[in-house]
Amino acid sequence: MAHSARPVVHYMATRPDGTLPPTDNYLARYHRAQGETIATVNLTDHVGQVVDHPTPGQKWYTDRPFGYFHMYTRPGEILERIEDGWPIRLWIVEPLGETGNWGGDFYPYWLLSQQIRVVEETEAWKAFGHRGVQTLAALAQLPDLARQWATEWAADPEGTRRTYTAWEKRVDRTRALTGWAFCRAQYSRREAALQAVNQLAGDAAAQAATAAGADPHAVALIQLRARCLVAGQLMFDRIRSGEYEQSIRGLLLGAGLDTPAPVPA
Repeated sequence: MAHSARPVVHYMATRPDGTLPPTDNYLARYHRAQGETIATVNLTDHVGQVVDHPTPGQKWYTDRPFGYFHMYTRPGEILERIEDGWPIRLWIVEPLGETGNWGGDFYPYWLLSQQIRVVEETEAWKAFGHRGVQTLAALAQLPDLARQWATEWAADPEGTRRTYTAWEKRVDRTRALTGWAFCRAQYSRREAALQAVNQLAGDAAAQAATAAGADPHAVALIQLRARCLVAGQLMFDRIRSGEYEQSIRGLLLGAGLDTPAPVPA
């Protein structure tokens, strides 16, 4: 028996208050600088309802900050155009009427329309793809982990520096983060998710390590460890087969460094 194709789900992200962000951040900044108010829609007010776009633009061009409803079929890319980044709320919607896509060859996971039905709110972790729960758990642990790493560094500065420097060289030589994790994120449509967690992890680790008294060089390497750890969690299901790939995954998760973080299943 032939298997039926999985139905396509369309996602939209909103700010935490439920309002849709602009579809073009550059134009939004310009219009705000001119003192203009940018129209939006609060999806919280329209669950189960059909919504017409309040200020539809030209089909399908970016001629205004918010000219169409912008949906994603791959939620791991949805953070690519969110003005304030994480946190967000995530919604399942249904496109109605004419649809389009101004970058079909490069953005096949986009869909644009000027009318939607708001189906329901769904779990925000899905914006990071299949490993969203584990990735957010790792991010939540980072302040404590970064303080722990800074304490270990302070207890044995020279030894810890040598250990981290050797690990950093292996990460750089193998391109574990910039090559393996990034390319696998592209293939699995989680590139925006990886960029987002990279920023979130670096910021969280830097803040905690600095507050713990770590010097700038230690902070930089603790940041790298944090970014690699979270990337390893996000892409855990894509970097796993074969001895060499397992070594890459190990590097991302801190192999060769003390107190490796556990990997949620």
